[in-house]
Amino acid sequence: MTYNFSDIKKQNDFLEKELLTLKEDYQKQEMSDRQVEQLYKKIEEAKKMEKGKKRQKKMIKIAATAAVLAGTFIILPNTSVTIAHAMEQIPFIGPLVEVVTFRDYEYETERNKADIEVPEIQPVVPDTAGIQNSEIQDKLDHTTDEINAEIQKITDDLIKEFEAGLESEMGYQDVLVKSEILASTPDYFTLKLICYQGAGSGYEWNYFYTIDLNTGERLKLKDIFVEGADYITPISENIKQQMREQMEADENVYYWLEDEVEEWNFKQITEETSFYLNEKGNVVIGFNEGDVAPMYMGTVEFEIPGEVTDSIRK
Repeated sequence: MTYNFSDIKKQNDFLEKELLTLKEDYQKQEMSDRQVEQLYKKIEEAKKMEKGKKRQKKMIKIAATAAVLAGTFIILPNTSVTIAHAMEQIPFIGPLVEVVTFRDYEYETERNKADIEVPEIQPVVPDTAGIQNSEIQDKLDHTTDEINAEIQKITDDLIKEFEAGLESEMGYQDVLVKSEILASTPDYFTLKLICYQGAGSGYEWNYFYTIDLNTGERLKLKDIFVEGADYITPISENIKQQMREQMEADENVYYWLEDEVEEWNFKQITEETSFYLNEKGNVVIGFNEGDVAPMYMGTVEFEIPGEVTDSIRK
């Protein structure tokens, strides 16, 4: 649709003249009911015309902006390596992933219940006119395939165990598997797999899957820090500090730090300790039920403040 601003101006001038004439007639108190009705009608027409002008100007401004942006996205990546690399970091342009439900297993009776949602991580490959790094994409494909295979094995084993319990009629069973996206940034992505299994008493545990979107590879705890740096000690000491502070603040909170059973006491994390990066980029350490505290405490997590690790982060 095209807009002729000359015609619009003529229509406005014509309406203004009519309104002026009607106004003068009204001030003379010689207007009939029909003239008053015409006056209101013209006022409404003038309002609509004014709105139309504003809308047209806004549309033209948006169209012009879009044209400039379109030209930027088409031209810049082909003229500057630096700009093209920067654009890879923009969300929805660089390599990303999404999560879909691969399988949904449900079963419920008076004695047995299963609610298992099996997530699958899928790479998203946008049309970026050649910006996408094929090597990173290949690694991302491999990483997501590897993680999906692990998740499917975990959930398949739980389903098999649940169905075996049904056949043997062993008693009450309760199995739950859910997932949660903990972080999704231009640099990394983290999926949490939450598992619960109950048979009389219950047990909950978690798996964390973090992908470095700049490399396409799964992120390990040591990958976050400068090579050779001691990250285990400062993180472990901060966790102990947080444990003590929580116990002092709440008598119902209890961690194994100075327990009579020495082997239960938390001493330090390892390279294999579960972790993820939250939206702020801070390291979060996760423990399953019974790892560092009594079972009633459930799964626990400790966010490590940036100042604890900033000096040794890559």
